[in-house]
Amino acid sequence: MTETEGLFSDDAFDREPREVVPGVMHLPGWLTPRSQSWLARQWDDWGRGPIPPHSPLINGHPMSVRLTTLGWHWDSSGLAPRARHFDDAAPLPVPNWLVRWGRKAVQEAYSPSHGGSWPALSEKEVAAWAGDYTPDVVLINYYEPTARMGMHQDKDERSGEPVVSFSVGDTAIFRVGNPQTKSKPYQDVRLASGDLIVFGGPSRYMFHGVPRILPNTAPADCPVRSGRFNMTLRMTGWDKQ
Repeated sequence: MTETEGLFSDDAFDREPREVVPGVMHLPGWLTPRSQSWLARQWDDWGRGPIPPHSPLINGHPMSVRLTTLGWHWDSSGLAPRARHFDDAAPLPVPNWLVRWGRKAVQEAYSPSHGGSWPALSEKEVAAWAGDYTPDVVLINYYEPTARMGMHQDKDERSGEPVVSFSVGDTAIFRVGNPQTKSKPYQDVRLASGDLIVFGGPSRYMFHGVPRILPNTAPADCPVRSGRFNMTLRMTGWDKQ
């Protein structure tokens, strides 16, 4: 075992479902190895679609992550039904199977069995709420080992429904902030391959970011051998018509 593996392997930190702050639920190992391999194959297919992975410009500078989307296109001006920098191409649609994954993720993340303080619903009520969760945009980010993402709020949507986030590949340091400021208080959470994190309610519009990727921490059987893929499912609340 290398020094890096010893410091950042799964057994080096808490791997039980937990509420990080009200509205933010972390479920380690939610995606099975088979599901992670399935996702990797889909990312390969989506990357050959009409909007290839690219680094959007933020204040004139390219992001260090590469991005593509489903459902809606995103750039620094916000969400749009078509990609102006890619011959006005329309993104691929959000597949039904991914909507089902999103609903399952919301239901399991906010299950009362995990002891979260929000939304304080019964199992039956959570199931009914999750059954209506219908993400219409998916952002897919690829982080090279040296990539990062600064603190930001996901404010392009007008829906208050939760953000569902899956990770595959190297472990990332995910900074869970607060809705008021980019600075403290915040907590750093290690997101390993297969982890799920969902944030909604009082934390739906929290500042958050990825200050660091931990190289060489992906499991031996991980389909992403270097860097990290992350995808977030969201409901925009916008009408394309």
